[in-house]
Amino acid sequence: MKNLLESLAVGRRIEAAGLPEGFDALVLGELAARPGVPAVLHVARDDVRLARLAETIAFFHPAVEILEFPAWDCVPYDRVSPNVEIVARRLETLSRLSEEPTRQPGGRLVLTTASAILQRVPPRQILERGVFSARVGGRLDLGKLLDHLARHGYGRSEQVMEPGEYAVRGGIVDIFPPGAPEPLRLDLFGDELDSLRSFDPVSQRTTGQRDALILRPMSEVVLDKESISRFRSGYRELFGTPSAADALYEAISAGLPFMGMEHWLPLFHEGMDTLFAYVPDGPVTLDPGLDGALRSRQDQIFEYFEARRLMESVGDGAKASEKPGGGMIYHALPPPRMFLEEDEFLRHCAGRPGAAFSAYAAPDVATEKGVVGDFLGRPGHEFADIRARAGGNVFDALRDHAQALRAAGKRVVLTAATMGARERMTGVLREHGLSPIVTAETWAEALERAKKATVVLTLILDRGFETPDLAVISEADVLGDRLSRPVRKKKLGDKFIPDISALSEGDLVVHVDHGIGQYEGLETLTAGGAPHDCLRVVYADNNRLYVPVENIEVLSRYGSEQAGVQLDKLGGVAWQARKAKLKQRIRDMAEQLIGVAAARQLKVGEVISPPEGLYDEFAARFPYAETDDQLRAIADTLDDLAAGRPMDRLICGDVGFGKTEVALRAAFATAMSGRQVAVVVPTTLLARQHHLTFKERFAGLPVRIGQLSRLVTARDTKAVKEEMAAGTLDIVVGTHALLAKTVRFRDLGLLIVDEEQHFGVAHKERLKQMRADVHVLTLTATPIPRTLQLALTGVREMSIIATPPVDRLAVRTFVLPFDPVVVREAILRERFRGGQCFYVCPRLTDIDKVMERLTTLVPDIRAVVAHGQMAPSRLEEVMTAFADGQYDVLVATNIVESGLDIPRANTIIIHRADMFGLAQLYQLRGRVGRARARGYAYLTLPPGRTVSKTAAKRLDVMQTLDTLGAGFTLASHDLDIRGAGNLLGDEQSGHIKEVGIELYQQLLEEAVAAAREGPGVEEASGAWSPQIQLGTPILIPDSYVKDLGLRLGLYRRIAGVTDEAEIDEMAAEMVDRFGPLPDEVENLLKVVTIKVLCRRANAEKVDAGPKGAVLSFRDNLFPNPGGLVRFIGQNVATVKLRPDHKLVYRRDWEVARERIQGLGKLMRTLADIADEERPGR
Repeated sequence: MKNLLESLAVGRRIEAAGLPEGFDALVLGELAARPGVPAVLHVARDDVRLARLAETIAFFHPAVEILEFPAWDCVPYDRVSPNVEIVARRLETLSRLSEEPTRQPGGRLVLTTASAILQRVPPRQILERGVFSARVGGRLDLGKLLDHLARHGYGRSEQVMEPGEYAVRGGIVDIFPPGAPEPLRLDLFGDELDSLRSFDPVSQRTTGQRDALILRPMSEVVLDKESISRFRSGYRELFGTPSAADALYEAISAGLPFMGMEHWLPLFHEGMDTLFAYVPDGPVTLDPGLDGALRSRQDQIFEYFEARRLMESVGDGAKASEKPGGGMIYHALPPPRMFLEEDEFLRHCAGRPGAAFSAYAAPDVATEKGVVGDFLGRPGHEFADIRARAGGNVFDALRDHAQALRAAGKRVVLTAATMGARERMTGVLREHGLSPIVTAETWAEALERAKKATVVLTLILDRGFETPDLAVISEADVLGDRLSRPVRKKKLGDKFIPDISALSEGDLVVHVDHGIGQYEGLETLTAGGAPHDCLRVVYADNNRLYVPVENIEVLSRYGSEQAGVQLDKLGGVAWQARKAKLKQRIRDMAEQLIGVAAARQLKVGEVISPPEGLYDEFAARFPYAETDDQLRAIADTLDDLAAGRPMDRLICGDVGFGKTEVALRAAFATAMSGRQVAVVVPTTLLARQHHLTFKERFAGLPVRIGQLSRLVTARDTKAVKEEMAAGTLDIVVGTHALLAKTVRFRDLGLLIVDEEQHFGVAHKERLKQMRADVHVLTLTATPIPRTLQLALTGVREMSIIATPPVDRLAVRTFVLPFDPVVVREAILRERFRGGQCFYVCPRLTDIDKVMERLTTLVPDIRAVVAHGQMAPSRLEEVMTAFADGQYDVLVATNIVESGLDIPRANTIIIHRADMFGLAQLYQLRGRVGRARARGYAYLTLPPGRTVSKTAAKRLDVMQTLDTLGAGFTLASHDLDIRGAGNLLGDEQSGHIKEVGIELYQQLLEEAVAAAREGPGVEEASGAWSPQIQLGTPILIPDSYVKDLGLRLGLYRRIAGVTDEAEIDEMAAEMVDRFGPLPDEVENLLKVVTIKVLCRRANAEKVDAGPKGAVLSFRDNLFPNPGGLVRFIGQNVATVKLRPDHKLVYRRDWEVARERIQGLGKLMRTLADIADEERPGR
């Protein structure tokens, strides 16, 4: 190996044999780390391979600098721009290479892909000119900074959350530079950079100090005068004089960025470079199978170029509306301008030292490609045959294999995908007699410890390998594919959701005292001679109510279903009567739920706990790394089974978030305890899917599994029923056929119900009878808001899985006018990678048109239609055939919104996306991106037609919110009524429609607390809100926070605080984000502090002025009357209780600041007196 590395280092090209995956990463790192070797350029087959190599090499050789240069994630000649994060990574690498061309002390390795190496890149001088730097204490011209950001692809926003965004608030500028772990906040004092801080994009709070700022470009296109002029002349030269309808030409001429403009990149620059020019001298190494990847990429480039040319020629002379792209002009650049051809690529490689890698052993003779060197690595031992063999134990086989390798003098290292898997594997192998066995944290430590023991470490490796003195065995070798990636940094958590669900003008709101109204906007009124921000709400007969911003919590969102809702009359009695009636109904329901829960607690059930060692082995077969939510749900379920009373737990999680695994673990525990398990699902397809999953996971265990559904023959059905009755069948998966009276179990221990809401009334009744004394686990994919879960604490045992699996990639979402070339290439791309597509239409009448268009666009694909009006048997037939991969495209209505998990289907095209609701779009997008492959969602709109404002907002949310998990919380806002209906019974949906989801949840929480703890429970905070009149300006000025939505969100958070510590936190956050607090904001925060004290003192209204204050108590009650009498007695000169029970406090408060301070002091005294009477104080 040393000699071969030497020959590479001195400039020879070789055929490098004996480099299986895993071992090649070790060798690549070794080559890059060798002293005297310039930066190494390695070309991987694709992005998945690039990511895996980067992870593995970083583990083997932590000192080597690894620079990734990925390909754009859109196809050639697309209408959409590449993802900003990918462009940022590309530019980060090019900038590093141009700024510091020499190798780093530990070595440098540039990783790229076949697609990326064939694409030309901007010239080096563009990168050099595109860097902007500044130091704390140095000069910084704000105008120049903003001009630089605009020209180099940064986008201005109100709140910085994603790389490439910037926000300006006076002398404070927030920027999220590409490649930075967190955004930066620049505080300018005149022309000087006064301070530079990093901050958390979720909380917007400072996390640390920085000394220097370096900004690199965010776009490969630079929009300055020279590049715009160059583009215009180049475009005219190639395509003639453009028409006024050429949107690309018009936008660039006006200096505006245009979606997809990167596909004309060479026209913006004087010349183009290749990646080879940025890595000029070092070895070039090539992945095994790279020839095929390069050829297929070049075929793809040529195909898409021809498709664009064909569309252009078809469109010539046709009316705009009849043109294939809906009249949108697309002049494609000739491929050589943008891409390298094969001979040019080969010329670059031929002039450099390097190697073509091969996983196989070297042949005996030299090949025509040059010298062959064998690195003597071989693929590791595979345990698939043991896994497949009945009664075979893979851990015994692993023990024997490891012992044989050590006896042969090899060091043995086992790799596990996660820390938990490492500990589990170590424990299981110890139990199976493998000794000595130890763990290690680093590769160097593993090699050292492997001299004396078998070592287990945490490393994601797809396959193991062997060399003459080393054997690496991966978890995937032992247990089958285990997909995993490092857990991504949490982005845009729950704090982002209130911003999205914040009030917009026209939204329906519910006032706790006045009922349903329509929010009209924020208005500044004069109250007591001072400006005061209020929310304007209109009621029936056009009457308006103004709600002070500090009392914003008395308003709640009505919910997403707003059609046909009547506004209440301001001051009318109907709302109060309706609310009182509903309160009683909710109280009755809460008492009933508490009663059912209590009765269940008193019942005795069998204690079920899984056998420990076997359970660990079963858990180790799970082919993914569990998420925290999933582990919590599993632990909750196993605890319930072992508690000695019948379990009744609901597992709520999005499709593909891992609910089935919770069911599998519970089924394992029950079946291994000798009791039977029934899994009931709503459709035969789901029954088939679950049956296969259970069979696969229980393979090799003494557990018999059967299936009951229409897909099973009469003879097999009879046999399954007999075995169930005799107790020889341990687990049965079935549809409602399992609920038939003729079905008998010998000893049913666990009933698992999937998607109960899809069953009819009769089936639900039968389930109720069955569940009386057995353990019940219910699974649902309807997102149930966490707030609703909290409201039901102690009533319904519930586990929410809101975290996506760690290997899941976010679905790339494109919103664009319908473009036949994009649709064609999306379908073909999916087909080329062995996948399938959904094509969803909003109406049944659209299906025929879409099918006709598909036949013209992609004549050789196999498409099939599915919709709700087909006969159930035919629909099932179609869906089964699609699930089995017999068709490439399923053209359907939104019946695909929920149901089957089809991991091969990873592209969805939504026709007329503007006609779907946000919840539907989110659920539809959730159909794809369920496996290792990246999912793509194309939301198409009618070309040339404007969509409504609300539809545009929905689509914008879908495009920006492709962070996993955040969508779950967002969708729970939109699925509010459906979620509660499923959880509490359909009649509750009607109750929610009466008062809106947020107020309903509040009333439910109060009712449950009262039913559990007795009627003395205090009302929830939103039930009443103290009103305070001070005659001082109370608002957040728009000069301080310009964005209205952001201002409303801050008002909502400020009004919702419950203690003074939270107010201090809010103040610190606002200073951090927006600068020093203006007097009006100081006043607002002090009023909210007084409001918190008023609540404790039960003071419902306070009027303060120059002569003192008048206080009204709620229901004329003070919590501690004796204490109040003492207080009045001690302050006879200044305090008086009027006959109308109002408290008068005389004081000279001419100065507003003194008034606020004095009132705060008074309310703190009264709050402390009130607290003396409260229990536990």
